[in-house]
Formats: sequence, structure tokens, C-alpha cells
Amino acid sequence: MVDVTKLLEEYAAGVRDFAGVNLNGVCLYRADLKEINLQSANLIGANLSGADLSGADLSKANLIGANLSATNLIAANLQNADLIGANLGGAKLANANLQEITLNGGNMSGANLSGANLSYASMKGANFSGAFLNAILREANLRSANLSSVSLVSADLSGANLQGANLVGANLSQANLYETILVEANLSSANLTGANLKLANLHNANLSHEILQELELSGSLNR
Repeated sequence: MVDVTKLLEEYAAGVRDFAGVNLNGVCLYRADLKEINLQSANLIGANLSGADLSGADLSKANLIGANLSATNLIAANLQNADLIGANLGGAKLANANLQEITLNGGNMSGANLSGANLSYASMKGANFSGAFLNAILREANLRSANLSSVSLVSADLSGANLQGANLVGANLSQANLYETILVEANLSSANLTGANLKLANLHNANLSHEILQELELSGSLNR
């Protein structure tokens, strides 16, 4: 395992490449690690809360159970990272690359993911309550996820799986829900103004109290 003090000293001296390092369980609370390369690093259970990892490369990193609450990950690359059970509550993830991440059971409540790319990500049962998710979520797996009061304005959810998801009070105005699976989803009090629901599957979905004006409902909804 890499010594944290040594890593911080090397970083301060200008070193940025720490790909593949073992940092399981380390504490890097509020550390300044902008643009660091932690590709394929082991960070299981690490505490990165409040750290500045903007522009960092965390692709293929193992972040199972890590604490990334309130962490700055703006424009960071986390493609293919394993974030099962990780806490990213209140994290800043605007314009981050989160394609193909695994966040099953993770927490992103209150996080800012505006402009982020989460295509093909697996986020079953994850908690996004109150998050800003104006993002690309093409073919993402959000089955049974908590998306209550989430901002999904103009989000691209085409082909995504939201079966059984909680979307109570979510703002989906102008969102692209083409071929989205919304079977048994709870859309009570959600805002779907101007959303594209062509070929969406809304079988047994809760659409009570919906704002349904200007919806594009042509095609098979399989309700």
C-alpha cells in the first residue's frame, strides 16, 4: 500500500501519475488532488470526502464503499469505475465521464451531475434524491432507484431501465424518454411537460397527478 504522506509529497512536487496504486481504506479528506491519475487504483473504503479531484482520471478504479461525499469531481473521468455502495452525496460531478460505472446501492443524493455522461451505467437501487441529473443516461440501468425530486430537465434517458424507480416529484420536462422502461415506476407529481415518451413502456406505472400537457405519446406505450 502506498504511504499517503509520500503520495501527497510527490503530488506537491508535480507528480500526477499514480495509476494502479493501492490506497484501500486511506484517508484523503479534503485533499487537493486536481488532475491526478488514479486509473485502475484500489480505493476500497477510502475517505475522499471533500477532496478536489476535478479533472482526475479514476477510470476503472475500485471505489467500492468509498466516501466521496461533497467531493469535487467536475470533469473527472470515472468510466468503468466500481462504485458499489459508495457515498457521493452532495458531490460535484458536472461534465464528468461516468459511462459504464457500477453504482448499485450507492448514494448520490443532492449531487450535481449536470452535463455528465452516465450512458450504460448500472445504478440499480441507487439513491439520487434531490440530485441535479440533467445528464446523458442512455441505456442506463436505474431499476428501483430513488429519483424523487430529481432534476432531469432535458436529460437523455433513451433506452434506460427505470423499472420500479421512484420518480415522485421529479422534473422530467423536455427529457428524452424514447424506448425508456418505466414499468411499475412511480411518477406521481412528476413534471413531464414536453417530454418525449415515444415507445416508452409505462405498464403499471403510477401516472396519477401527472402534468401531461404537450407530451409526445405517439407509438406503443404498453400501458
